Amino acid sequence: MSFEFRFSRFFSPAVVIILLLFNSCSEESNEEPNQVNWEKRSFTTPITSQTEKGETYLSVYSEIYSMSQHRTHHLTVTISMRNMNRKDTIVLDKAEYFDSKGELLKCYFDFPVMLIPMETLEIVLEQDDVKGGSGGNFMFNWRKEENAVDPYFEAVMISTASQQGLSFISEGIKIK
Repeated sequence: MSFEFRFSRFFSPAVVIILLLFNSCSEESNEEPNQVNWEKRSFTTPITSQTEKGETYLSVYSEIYSMSQHRTHHLTVTISMRNMNRKDTIVLDKAEYFDSKGELLKCYFDFPVMLIPMETLEIVLEQDDVKGGSGGNFMFNWRKEENAVDPYFEAVMISTASQQGLSFISEGIKIK
């Protein structure tokens, strides 16, 4: 019994054609892979008396100096927003990106975004995007239930140009 015989025994040509058509008719997305659509994640939530508000600062480096102030390495930055709670949801209210001079470059969202238990959301700054400079900053506003663990914010910066590899992390600091 050959492979072709066994295949055709389970799948008739009509079934194969239907499966191929079904697969080719799936909706295409205009979104890039792993890119978060913040509007789709928005929701309305009442503020309860048990809700604790917080603000976290995170430093990011889209470029770093090498040998002198005239030579820099561009870095890819991955910002992770993590909910370390097993049962409690965290609400992210705002994510703002500032450059080295303190000027607002982008507000990623300014509305409630749900971060379900043990979920991680990411923002990626591509290696060629050096607008933030060597002193870029993120500010996050968030809410959680009174006894829940605070969200965790971390940035991973990496560059693998030529045969040299650079990587390091920065952890968020709760300021409120």
